[in-house]
Amino acid sequence: MPTCLPLVLRTCRTCASKRFRASGKFRVNAHHKLLDAWLLVLCTACGDTAKLTVLERANVRSVRPELLDRLHANDLGLAAELLQDPVVQRRNRIVLDWDDAWRLDTGGSDHLDREVVDVSVRFAARIPVRPVRLIAEGCGLSRAETERLIAEGGLVSAVRLSGKLSGDFTFTLKR
Repeated sequence: MPTCLPLVLRTCRTCASKRFRASGKFRVNAHHKLLDAWLLVLCTACGDTAKLTVLERANVRSVRPELLDRLHANDLGLAAELLQDPVVQRRNRIVLDWDDAWRLDTGGSDHLDREVVDVSVRFAARIPVRPVRLIAEGCGLSRAETERLIAEGGLVSAVRLSGKLSGDFTFTLKR
């Protein structure tokens, strides 16, 4: 589950840094019956502000009142939702850096001493993470040991465990 907002990877126009921190603040601008809305992000190096487009020339009547209220209230939950929205990411040409922005809840480790353990992994948010890292951390194994178990067939899953995943999956650990 996420612990904070991820960093936004984008080049700063002032200092050429590549990391921005989402402030959780929005700017809404009205031009007659059209609205523009941006999520403000701050450069981690120089503090310069950049705007990520959320709404662009949207008719006032087409914007849900709840969304407008959340924009005006600088809702941090809305900022998290919008950062993870693929449309917003594509429109603003950004990528998210989730390093140190998530934690793993295992519900205890008393089940790990069994011979065969079936585990279901559920994501509270779409956080891309390497399953090998997640399994190693959750089961108290080294990454090399986890990779060895996969190669030997002691760790099996219906999904490919190499690369990154951001969706729920299950795996079986055989000791």
